Amino acid sequence: MNKQLIWLVIFLSVLVWSAIEPKDQFTWFLEVLPALVVLPVLFLTRERFPLTPLAYVFILVHCVQLMVGGHYTYAEVPLFDWIAEITGSDRNNYDKLGHLAQGFVPTLVAREIFIRLDVVKRGAWCNFLSLCLALAFSAFYELIEWWVALLTGEDAEAFLGTQGYIWDTQSDMGMALVGAIICLVTLARFHDSQLAKLNG
Repeated sequence: MNKQLIWLVIFLSVLVWSAIEPKDQFTWFLEVLPALVVLPVLFLTRERFPLTPLAYVFILVHCVQLMVGGHYTYAEVPLFDWIAEITGSDRNNYDKLGHLAQGFVPTLVAREIFIRLDVVKRGAWCNFLSLCLALAFSAFYELIEWWVALLTGEDAEAFLGTQGYIWDTQSDMGMALVGAIICLVTLARFHDSQLAKLNG
């Protein structure tokens, strides 16, 4: 079984599980939609512009996060309810993990595209622009959440997942920034080695 097939089997298995009796059907659709958009994009570009294995792995991890959040709603993922209980927190922080990935994964993909298409040379500027793109994506996602809330009213409460926290939007973008920085600090060198193999 090749790696692409394994990736697809994992993706579809989690998607099917996620779609079976989710907590809220509308919230499930909103949360899983980005993963459903990513799948055909990766399929259509797999021959002409294949990504590094590292990028595919983290894209899959983020898609799984979205599907788990969609199934339970982000405010009610059981593991994070348990973590909140033992830490004495009054909120389920699964959404913060999602926003951390929302900074981490786009930074990795943006860096890969920038380097491979010679948009900017690898190094400080490449890393900075990758981080900026991830933050822009995070801010745009917060705008989407706001627009959905305006259009659907109370139906979007589970999608917003603010849990009564007035600084939720800002902290979401802050977590995306942290994720982007972690990506660049921990993976840049390993990413470069995978890019070299892909080009070689």
